[in-house]
Amino acid sequence: MKANELQIINFLQAPNVQFVIPVYQRNYDWTNSECRELLNDIISVQEQDRGTHFIGSIVFVHEGTYSTSEVKELVIIDGQQRLTTINILYVALYRFAKENSMADDAERLYNMYLTNQYVKNESSKLKLKQTDANSMAFKAIMMGTESASSTFSNVTENYNYFRSIITENNFDLILGGLNRLIFVEISLERDKDDPQRIFESLNSTGLDLSQSDLIRNFILMDLPPKDQNRIFETIWNPIEENAKDLIKQNSLVSEYIRDYLTLRNKKIPNKNKVYTEFKSLYANKKDEAFQQELENIKSLSVHYKMFINPSTVLDPGIKKELDYINRLEINVAYPFLLQVFEDAENGLLSKEDLIRVLKLIQSYVWRRFIVGLPTNALNKIFMTLYSEVDVEEYYDSVAKALIKKKGSGRFPTDEDAKTALRDKDLYNTQPKNRNYLFEMLENYNNREFVNTNQEQITIEHIFPQHPSDRWNADLTAEEFVAFKEKHLNTIGNLTLSGNNGALGNKSFSEKKEMNVAGSEQGYRYSRLWLNSYLKSIDSWSISNYDERQHMIYERFLKIWEFPAVEIPEAEDAEEQNIFDAESPTHKKLEFFIFQNTRAEMDSVAQMYFYVVRNLYEKNSQLLLGNQELLKITRNAHDFRAPQEVINGWFIESNIDSNSKFSVLKRLLTLFEMEDELYVKYLTGPGVQVEPNRFAIRKKYWQQLLPLISNNGFFTNVNPSKEHSISTGAGIGGLSYTMVVTRSDIRIELTILTASQEKNKMYFNRLLKNKEVIEQAFGKPLAWEESPENKMSRIKYELLEVSIFNESDWGKMNEFFVQNMPKFEQALRPFIKALK
Repeated sequence: MKANELQIINFLQAPNVQFVIPVYQRNYDWTNSECRELLNDIISVQEQDRGTHFIGSIVFVHEGTYSTSEVKELVIIDGQQRLTTINILYVALYRFAKENSMADDAERLYNMYLTNQYVKNESSKLKLKQTDANSMAFKAIMMGTESASSTFSNVTENYNYFRSIITENNFDLILGGLNRLIFVEISLERDKDDPQRIFESLNSTGLDLSQSDLIRNFILMDLPPKDQNRIFETIWNPIEENAKDLIKQNSLVSEYIRDYLTLRNKKIPNKNKVYTEFKSLYANKKDEAFQQELENIKSLSVHYKMFINPSTVLDPGIKKELDYINRLEINVAYPFLLQVFEDAENGLLSKEDLIRVLKLIQSYVWRRFIVGLPTNALNKIFMTLYSEVDVEEYYDSVAKALIKKKGSGRFPTDEDAKTALRDKDLYNTQPKNRNYLFEMLENYNNREFVNTNQEQITIEHIFPQHPSDRWNADLTAEEFVAFKEKHLNTIGNLTLSGNNGALGNKSFSEKKEMNVAGSEQGYRYSRLWLNSYLKSIDSWSISNYDERQHMIYERFLKIWEFPAVEIPEAEDAEEQNIFDAESPTHKKLEFFIFQNTRAEMDSVAQMYFYVVRNLYEKNSQLLLGNQELLKITRNAHDFRAPQEVINGWFIESNIDSNSKFSVLKRLLTLFEMEDELYVKYLTGPGVQVEPNRFAIRKKYWQQLLPLISNNGFFTNVNPSKEHSISTGAGIGGLSYTMVVTRSDIRIELTILTASQEKNKMYFNRLLKNKEVIEQAFGKPLAWEESPENKMSRIKYELLEVSIFNESDWGKMNEFFVQNMPKFEQALRPFIKALK
């Protein structure tokens, strides 16, 4: 590595050199704001005759002394924003000179700073070689064709800014300032220096690199150039395009990767640690599993595009619900929705059920807002919600999971909503929430959509904020005070008006009957549902308020429904708050829930250590400062049976379950988290609890797997609570699967790579050998391409058996044990040929 101080003009003037912006670099993100600041520095250093102006460093990789190429490529790994901007400024100066009869200046700028004059290869002509999107924009400004492009580019925007500033009066001034710019060039030699480590070091010193910049660099930097371009074009660029807010033109790749990791790991990475988390998971980039993971990240980004850009969704029903979720900023649900939309694409839930799930999420979140429950609980709820999904009863399983949430995670009931609606100030709330509320109330079951967000429609107080004397006369003293101090900003006293505030503080009768110049102004002439009741009354009293409030409440329940699902008694014998639970003596846990995260641990001791560890992570100072509640030290010899909790801190493990409960209760009170720990016992007091569907499935797989593993299948597969278990078929994305449902069972070859095109190609290649495969298996198979879905499969099934009927299990076992080996043998040679 070599570092030198250099003038920027000497760097740019070097003959037969090309500055290559590699595909792993972040996009060119500088806007007019940064360009204005740089240009002001360039002008002021010349005007004030300050000598030089330092602009930072430019780090590049070169091939070494003995490159045989026509031009020497310097691959820029840091400094591309400044370098690109300076090149754009030189283009603007060149074009100004060319268009203002300054031929000598134009020729000098073109040949010295912008092009390699004597190079024959056209692709090496321009000194700055951008990535594809920016390359087209840069060529356009060089050729003067930028106005013909409809594609947004910061290159074009910043060029237009510079052109708007350059005049005959400041042309030489800007050129002189450019001559004074200096920087530190840091040159790295390929195969000798470590560009990745340099890149990370630069980021750690505070340069503005996003988490997605670092991830892109990690994926691409040390690949050969050919592989860099392939991975960038086929995987990373689609991810960047999908994870872009099309309205704000903002990249949300960092946010998307964070949501993806949350879904994958059931753990939310710190916003500033997304790259670190990603890198730790995928240390071996040569592994085939890493390539499959990249394909999966790309695949799910298609769904993310719909979340952040609902206008791109083709189906009007899904588009409508995603638009509401986007407007309400329920982005905490994105990790969960990524997998839900993937399931929909694979045909695991219908479009109708998908829309029902989207409405359910709105109902859950909106009711919580109305009731005033904390939003921070939602992160962990949606982080783990997919683990509760049962694809056999998709919507119902999601609804049940949300209904069973307790404490700060609970799903508010109708009665909760009724109480909150009567008292909640819905006028002085965020506009996005207020607008959503009125739009939904007004348009429920409307044949024609009413745009309640247009300027001429405003929110109107029926009893006004500044009532006239007439209101004192029309109301009793008690009613006047009640409206003024209690009901003023509640939904019962709010409506919509198309009069842009014309109703003001007028009396109710004036507000109702107003009809200036025949235009629709008063309530009597309104076509809005929110004014329909007001047409029918002659005065505004507390009794009228109560009646209208109830009407709105009834409509509220129809729009934001509480799920109408039945929870079986076995499932309804739900978890209890630890403060309400019976003694844990001689009991095992089925699971516990701490801070809305469900943990499948069966012993009180495991729960005890888990909670203490989490409390330490939440506030170690508070925990360590209360030794009278829990003795915790770094000396294991202080305890009879020491148990390390975290980071070398020990606690006593040799205490009974009741004592553990007592300690936990005291600690939860200390942390003001009394509502955050729930336990579910495996057995009740002397009564055996019926196992739920998850427990039944797990029990079935536990007894089947030893039988089938004797034949060499599913040897490394663990029993699952899901309705299916799978094992690899020798190619990424292909798996042998056993499925059990309430009405049938089946074996199948599941074809589910991240690419729908590849899935259909694999399926059709196997289909060409259908007759041979079925002859080898000995029975006809069902071949399901499912053209509209991503997944394809080949299956063989047994009908009229149920996982929930234990008397069927022997027949089911026989089916799997006899047919799965023959199924695999019949398909094996043809799957091998797919490689």
